This record gives sequence, C-alpha cells and structure tokens, in this order.
Amino acid sequence: MHDKEEKEKKIKKEDALKADLEKLKADCDHWKNEYYRAYADTQNLRKSLEKEHREALRYRAEGFIEDLLPILDSFYMALSNEAPTPEAKNYLIGFQYIYKNLVSVLENEGVTEITPEIGKQFDVNTMNAVDSKVDPNLKENSVTQVYSKGYKLHDRLIRPANVQVSKVEEPKKEEPQEKDDNNKKNLDA
Repeated sequence: MHDKEEKEKKIKKEDALKADLEKLKADCDHWKNEYYRAYADTQNLRKSLEKEHREALRYRAEGFIEDLLPILDSFYMALSNEAPTPEAKNYLIGFQYIYKNLVSVLENEGVTEITPEIGKQFDVNTMNAVDSKVDPNLKENSVTQVYSKGYKLHDRLIRPANVQVSKVEEPKKEEPQEKDDNNKKNLDA
C-alpha cells in the first residue's frame, strides 16, 4: 500500500510540475510576445522620427523662403519695366544680376517658380484665380494674366500663382422690372 501511495504522490508531484512547467512556458511566450511588440513599436517610432527629421531638414527653409517672396515679387516687377534713362538701365542690369543669383540660390535649395503661361488651362493645384475676364478668344478657365508667380519647395506648394482667368460671356437677360413697367403702361392705356 505504501508503494501505491508513493506512486500517487509521485504522480501528483509530476502533474504539479507539468502544470508549473506549462504555466512557465505560457509566461515565457507572453513576455516574449510583449518584448517583440515593444521592439516593433520602438522600431516604428525610430523610423517615424527619422522620417520627420528628414522632412524637417528638407523643408527647414520654408518660413525663410515665404519671407523672401515679397522681395522676389518686387524684383520681378522692377525688372519687367523699361529703364527711362541710361543710368537707370545700368541699375537694372545690376538688379538683374542680383535677382538671377538669388533665384539660383533658391533653386539649389529646391525652390521652383510656378509661372503660368497666358492661354494655358487654369490648374487648381498651383494657381489661385483672383479675377476673371470675358475673353472670346480663349477657352473658359484659361489664364489671361499673371499677377504674381507661385513657388514650390521640393514638392510642397509655398504659394500658388495668382492669375486672372477667362470666362464665357453670359447671355444678357431682360430685367423683370422693364417687363413689369411695360405691362403697367399697357394696362394704363
């Protein structure tokens, strides 16, 4: 009998050890999964921060470029006029040199000018329509005048080009008041 009790105790002890082993394996699997999840989250965070850092470096000059745009616009307007005197012409040559150098430096930083062509179709992605004009020679929504150039930094729009677009002339409608006045005259007569 004694052997039977010892076997039962041994079996119970083995079952308890197996249960403990299964619990330890489950705990090990749980913590292994937690480790892999934390590792993956860390890697994703690292990749995200690296991407944000690259973006920040790529577009670091955006605010500075926005501050330069009025200066570029002033240069462009000044250089588009003819010089009235030979002295003014010499100044304009110097200003053209400075303007070209400034544009070259900006291009090296990834800035591109958006200069719409007259007669081309209006592009909502790069242009801002500030005015419209009836022009029977152009299709509707064609650029008729460029007020200011637009600018992009790499693939990000800094400022759209401000343009005037063509529109179709609307047929004139008779005003209802005139009809009412005519009807009154006819009734009075």
